[in-house]
Amino acid sequence: MLRNREIRWLFAALVTISALGTILSAIFVSSKAAWFVLGVSLLLSATALVFTWWRYRQIERLSGFLQQISGGDFQLDVRDNREGELSLLKTQIYKVTKMLSEHGALLSEDKGKLTNAISDISHQLKTPLTSMMVMADLLRDSELDDAKRTEFIRNLHVQLERMDWLVSSLLKLSKIDAGTIHFKQDRIPVSKLIEKAVEPLLIPMDIKMQELHIEGDPNAAFTGDLNWTTEALINILKNCVEHTGEGGKLTISYSENALYTDIRIEDNGSGISRKDLPYIFKRFYKGENAGDDSVGIGLAMAYSIITSQSGDIEVASTPNEGTRFHIKFYKQVI
Repeated sequence: MLRNREIRWLFAALVTISALGTILSAIFVSSKAAWFVLGVSLLLSATALVFTWWRYRQIERLSGFLQQISGGDFQLDVRDNREGELSLLKTQIYKVTKMLSEHGALLSEDKGKLTNAISDISHQLKTPLTSMMVMADLLRDSELDDAKRTEFIRNLHVQLERMDWLVSSLLKLSKIDAGTIHFKQDRIPVSKLIEKAVEPLLIPMDIKMQELHIEGDPNAAFTGDLNWTTEALINILKNCVEHTGEGGKLTISYSENALYTDIRIEDNGSGISRKDLPYIFKRFYKGENAGDDSVGIGLAMAYSIITSQSGDIEVASTPNEGTRFHIKFYKQVI
């Protein structure tokens, strides 16, 4: 214990005070008083030293706890539920330990997600790359007729567009996950949102002779980012168009109440099986009714965009009858 300079200074101070008190008592009072002062001084000095030794033992134990925590033992509970500064310090150490444990778990989870994402991306890019390499080798054949050459070039262009869309979508998703995207907080009329989201899908719907019905409160609005929310709705509508046959029907309805703005998108297409419903917003998930060109990223992006703007999205579906997406943008309390 004497290796600590503070204790050496305390010991020297106690000895000096005891000796000085004893000498002064002997000079100005009596030898009997001097012995009494010496006894009391020694008793108080011993008490102070014992108390100091106990405090340093507690600090030494805390140092050991910290070494265990730094070694990765985040389940250690150092609290003693007593009063005093040391107990408060133990409580604070416990809180920091819990925080480190939670951060460690999150980092481990993020690492797992990153590994899975890289694996998924590699798999999704491998298929079009392999196809493009095969077609590129075939195009080298000088005897290849013009019709086949044109077909291969068109297929190359399709695969390049698919890769461009996939990479662009993954970059957007990664920015949303990282929280680096600043969503605007504008007051957006829902009618304007619907009009902008439907526009790029009018031709595919016309080709399939699908009917579109839109109804809602013309004054309904929500607070959010028009461009990003449009992208979310495009992905949802695209899913409906792809899974609704020729002559099918899509219905979009919307309203606003005191709690939230409500948007419903329904189709009478092939629907989603019950076993797929819990996973349709999961990245790269492809249900049993998914098309060959589907990579399972559109609905995942829509979910991320909507939930990042104080929104929620639910889906209900009956196979061979249709699917209903229910979107809510909750009003923010100021």
